[in-house]
Amino acid sequence: MISDALRSLYRLGRDILAVRLVVPHRPDGRAPGVMQWILAATVRSPQHRLWISQMSDHVVARLAVRLDVRQLDQWRDWWLRAVFQPARAGRPDYPGRAFSWLNERLTQRLDVPADAGFWQVVGAMLWRRADRRPAFPPYTAWLAFRRGNERLRLWLVQSLFGIPPDTPAELAHKFDRKLEKVMQWRVTSTIVALLGLFGVFWIVTTPFDPFSQLLFSICTLTLALVFRRLDSQYSVLVLIGLSLTSTVRYVWWRLTQSLAFDTVAEATVGYTLVAAEMYTWMILLFGYIQTIWPLHRRITPLPPDTREWPTVDVYIPTYNEGLDVVRPTVYAACGIDWPPEKLNIYLLDDGRREEMREFAAQAGVHYMTRPDNRHAKAGNINHALGKTQGEFIAIFDCDHIPVRSFLQTTMGSFLKDERCSLVQTPHHFFSDDPFERNLATRGAVPNEGRLFYGIVQDGNDFWNASFFCGSCAVLRRTALDEVGGVAVETVTEDAHTALKMHRRGWNTVYLKVVQAAGLATESLSGHVGQRIRWARGMAQIFRVDNPLFGRGLKLGQRICYANGMLHFFYGIPRIIFLLAPICYLFFGLHIVQAAALSICAYVLPHIAHANIANSRIQGKYRHSFWSDVYEAVLAWYVALPTTVAFINPRYGKFNVTAKGGLIEQSFFDWSISKPYLVLLGFNVAGFLAGILRYFYGPAHESGALVFNLLWVMFNLAVLGAAVAVATEVKQVRRTHRVSMRMPATLYLPDGRTVACHTRDFSGGGLALVLPVAVDPAVGTEAHVALARGATEYGFPVSVVGARGNQLFLAFMPLTAEQDKHLVQFTFGRADAWRDWDAERTRDEPIKALFEMLAMGLRGYQVLANYLLSKLVTRWQNSLRGARQSWRDTTDTRV
Repeated sequence: MISDALRSLYRLGRDILAVRLVVPHRPDGRAPGVMQWILAATVRSPQHRLWISQMSDHVVARLAVRLDVRQLDQWRDWWLRAVFQPARAGRPDYPGRAFSWLNERLTQRLDVPADAGFWQVVGAMLWRRADRRPAFPPYTAWLAFRRGNERLRLWLVQSLFGIPPDTPAELAHKFDRKLEKVMQWRVTSTIVALLGLFGVFWIVTTPFDPFSQLLFSICTLTLALVFRRLDSQYSVLVLIGLSLTSTVRYVWWRLTQSLAFDTVAEATVGYTLVAAEMYTWMILLFGYIQTIWPLHRRITPLPPDTREWPTVDVYIPTYNEGLDVVRPTVYAACGIDWPPEKLNIYLLDDGRREEMREFAAQAGVHYMTRPDNRHAKAGNINHALGKTQGEFIAIFDCDHIPVRSFLQTTMGSFLKDERCSLVQTPHHFFSDDPFERNLATRGAVPNEGRLFYGIVQDGNDFWNASFFCGSCAVLRRTALDEVGGVAVETVTEDAHTALKMHRRGWNTVYLKVVQAAGLATESLSGHVGQRIRWARGMAQIFRVDNPLFGRGLKLGQRICYANGMLHFFYGIPRIIFLLAPICYLFFGLHIVQAAALSICAYVLPHIAHANIANSRIQGKYRHSFWSDVYEAVLAWYVALPTTVAFINPRYGKFNVTAKGGLIEQSFFDWSISKPYLVLLGFNVAGFLAGILRYFYGPAHESGALVFNLLWVMFNLAVLGAAVAVATEVKQVRRTHRVSMRMPATLYLPDGRTVACHTRDFSGGGLALVLPVAVDPAVGTEAHVALARGATEYGFPVSVVGARGNQLFLAFMPLTAEQDKHLVQFTFGRADAWRDWDAERTRDEPIKALFEMLAMGLRGYQVLANYLLSKLVTRWQNSLRGARQSWRDTTDTRV
């Protein structure tokens, strides 16, 4: 054996060296010790060796007496007494007994004598004899690796390849051979990966002149554009690799060649800009890791026997929302397909309103309230937890209307995994948010929230880090009890609760299947208030329960949670990017100490690669450059709350997001747009200063001037779009119209029956698409029957108009029972939001850039119209005042 040959070679070399150095053996015939080897190697004279040896023996004997070492040649006794003091007279020597027991077990395991020397024990650990099995590292570690590898192989064969344990031997052997070939490539893959990392390091740190850097960037961008068109997740990995290579190369250049500032002012502003860039680099890296492989989890079916289904409590918390907002959610919850004896619905009213109590009794659901509003929504849910007994808790915000299949879609994951604590579904909104309504981009540009529920949560699920989002979710009661209920330490109780459960080893599931829909915020001010609460809460969690530290989380979970929290710190960096070019254009400060050509050669590829990779990853859920608009709108408002919450996490309180409001008249929200207008004014001043600098400034700085002017122009486009969002569009619908195709039957008063389908509907009426044109008179009363599965229900309607083969109907006054069925046959249909993902078009960066620029121009048009109308109104008022003053003067004279 190889180990026996190495052992023999070691002994031969030791004996030759002992003869060469004249190392004496001990009097008892044992091999020379460490002291004999040291003396032989350092002292030539035999007399000196004897004298030193006698002195060392004398010192050792005195030290042995001092430490109470009984056997001088036993190194174990020396180690024992160096650590533990000898036992007092009459008392048992517990450390000595424990050490003797440990020595006996160790020497027995290693198959060496009980009084074996130190090097003999070490040799037994590291060498394997032919006549015994390996008993200690590294051989035991190797065997453990082999056993783990075998278990992994069996799991791959049986689970991933779908081969059951009773597979015929021939087929199993075929897969075994294929898998062995794959396993043989693991070492090669590791070597290739290490070589690749070395190559990336070499590429990153190799200095290029601007022209060489330009050629390098052209090559990598060409490769990225090719891989962007490939419909494979592996192409995403390549794009991420190219983007990170370009980014790290830019970071290396930025930190090593662009920070040689001349003045204190330049250094202050320059390092502030670098700090903001470092934040974006970190968010970019964390974002890539978070979304590197979306899980696309499938629905787990329930067992066919309903007796095995668990009991579920449905919580619908409310505070100050109107009955017209709460009613559809309660009616839809009553229509959820689940055994009635295992389903309890609770309306949790923190407003303690009598009308809600009466409605709950009429709807047949439980009504629950409490004497105070401590801890807001979290306290409301925790109070209900102590009063109910369901095994699982389904939570819906009072404006989120569930479909009938909600529990049948989500509960299978709990029965499959006993450690599953949460199943979260997307938050889908059937009404337009302020961006979609004010910019008229619904269907053309994804709204702000779709990125999170479309790709981020699905990426979190890969790392077992899906967040609880406060609604449209089911939680296991035992998991909630283990973490003390819903978290109350922060105002984002949902994400904090999920973090606590993950720390305790619970699993979470995200199903990208819309099973509920709700109302988006009606106004920009309400939207901003909601985002402020989210930002403050995430900053609080990052401060009091930082996911990067503490126990219980895996690396992927830490990164996902950290990215979700650090994302809301974008306020200050975004403001820095909006103001940075002004420092040069207005004050002449060189905040990047490099030539303009070098800056472009490094920063533009970094930005281009990041946009290409994110465009490929985010696809239908976020268009390029629109993140700049969303962040510019909110930057000023989240900067202060996140900073204050990070310094003092106890500051601030929970605020309820208003839903169901109306906007009686279109108007420009001057109050909410003040920060954008201030930033806009600074950028306009910087642009004008840049124009003057072009004509009267130093000629050799034309490159830097053009670069900063282009930067300012981009900022002006972003701020223009932000101003356009602040123009609130009139919204007087109390019930939002939803586009949905579902089968219907029209019963006309003359006896005709027409099978048709709906085009859209709302709580007040619906539009039908008929196979043939029917033109009844306006005001004609009829009936429309809607189908849900095998069930059909009719509703009285009146005709309000017709166009071609389309008929527009309004619901006549409905009874409570009819109103309940209307909700369940429309919003509560199992297929109500089946096509929520189909309407989205993939991102095209160039097109998205021009869309954003067009929105910026629209914002300036809106601002000009507003200022002009204000000027005209003020001029008219002053003219009226002058006329009235002249009349008063004339009347006085008369």
